[in-house]
Amino acid sequence: MVMQDDRGVSCNIRGRDGSNLKLGTFMYNGQTFTGGVIEPGIGREIIVDLQAAYALYLKRKGEPDPVRLAEALMPGDMVALLKGGERCLSNARIAVELVSEMLSSGAAAGLTGLDGRRLAYDLEEVRHLAPLPNPTKLICIGLNYRDHAMEIGAALPKEPVLFSKFSNAVIGPGEAIIIPEASREIDYEAELACIIGKAGKNIPRERALEHVAGYTILNDVSARDLQFRDGQWIKGKTLDSFAPMGPYLVTADEVGDPGHLDIKLWLNDKLMQDSNTDQLIFDVPGLIEYISRLMTLTPGDVIATGTPSGVGFKRKPPVFMKDGDVVRIQVEKLGVLTNPVSSSTH
Repeated sequence: MVMQDDRGVSCNIRGRDGSNLKLGTFMYNGQTFTGGVIEPGIGREIIVDLQAAYALYLKRKGEPDPVRLAEALMPGDMVALLKGGERCLSNARIAVELVSEMLSSGAAAGLTGLDGRRLAYDLEEVRHLAPLPNPTKLICIGLNYRDHAMEIGAALPKEPVLFSKFSNAVIGPGEAIIIPEASREIDYEAELACIIGKAGKNIPRERALEHVAGYTILNDVSARDLQFRDGQWIKGKTLDSFAPMGPYLVTADEVGDPGHLDIKLWLNDKLMQDSNTDQLIFDVPGLIEYISRLMTLTPGDVIATGTPSGVGFKRKPPVFMKDGDVVRIQVEKLGVLTNPVSSSTH
């Protein structure tokens, strides 16, 4: 559905029909909220405070206590939103469509709802966090692209190689990847990540995508010297800031088939990784089937599906990230994730 914003520019509406919904987590004046995205034109993104907008919707529907009801039906935390299932996703679509309609009638991005609470912000006004700042589980897959296995001279694995990162590693778009004192061989890894929206155990492959709420981009930053020192991958993988994620959770219906998406990474504007998810050894349905045999998958779990060829440690000479670098990842239909690199913790 397309409308006109207050400047007469076409707005890409995230409609109630289940299509075109992008979600994120944001902070304004120290308060974190879940947001939906409206794109009024090239280079502009408006972020809808989903809970505030849904409260206004309920007020217009005649509900007696819309603010409290909105807190229950449109959570301000992304994991809680995902646990609410399709009901909460539908409410999010309603909230975004309401603000889109208000913008099309001439209102500004700073319009307010109940109790004077802002309904929407220009992206530049808010702090953009990872879509799931605290994922319930962050499961990563090693050696899962054919072209990457070829570049490192490894045989294709017979089963997925699993490791994990913790929430301390998660940062959002624009936040700095910190080079720790313990390592100087910091590598990049562009990855497609799928986000679980429906719990399940022993999920059959043919039903696996029913459990996916959406997708995002993840940079599996790796301290290669620590990772390969004694075979304990985890200590080279889950250092602070080592899981940049974002920019948004793009719902599964907008992405469609996750097995045919271009994936690229630039380091300081030099293209370093250029592949497609059709190179995955174990695709998204296969990973969900395999992992769910081992553990119950729950809403808010993130599965990072592995990286393609072009990683820094296999280049001749090796290329590692350093202070002042900028790394940018683009995955088709998911947008662009950009992070600076810094040796300072301040």
